[in-house]
Amino acid sequence: MSEDQHTVASGGMGTGSDTGESAARSVHIELIDAYRFSVAFSGHEDAPLLMDEPEPLGEGSGPNASSVLAAAVGNCLSASLLYCLRRARVDVENLETEVKVRQGRNDHGRLRIVGLDVSLNPQIEGSSGRIDRCLGLFEDFCVVTESVRNGIEVNVDVRIEAPKDRHAEP
Repeated sequence: MSEDQHTVASGGMGTGSDTGESAARSVHIELIDAYRFSVAFSGHEDAPLLMDEPEPLGEGSGPNASSVLAAAVGNCLSASLLYCLRRARVDVENLETEVKVRQGRNDHGRLRIVGLDVSLNPQIEGSSGRIDRCLGLFEDFCVVTESVRNGIEVNVDVRIEAPKDRHAEP
């Protein structure tokens, strides 16, 4: 897989040489118990993510969907900034990112994410015009952030199935 394909397939930033259309990925989510789910990412099925709702609904034993969305935006912006700085041959010692999720209620009283405040803190020796150029570019190449900002079409299909016998021999 080329570097361009990898960055798009992993939800990172595109480099302009691809459309991302060929990089479709899937996520498999399965109920464990209560509100805990195991989330497997295609290509990474051996490392599932445990997600849970916070108390009082769940037990808070893993991140909830709002936290994972914040992580996706923060990770994408971090990777995009790092990619630009490295391409500009800027030596980045470390990069830490903090994402704060702001929530509020819509007109129907439903809780929604109303904003994400992202703070990226790269540790860089010196400064140059190359850094300023990256600061003006990197957000536009972040697939996740720009998709969230512009709204994402979400198609939902619900198919009711009979329960699987989890104790049956294969």
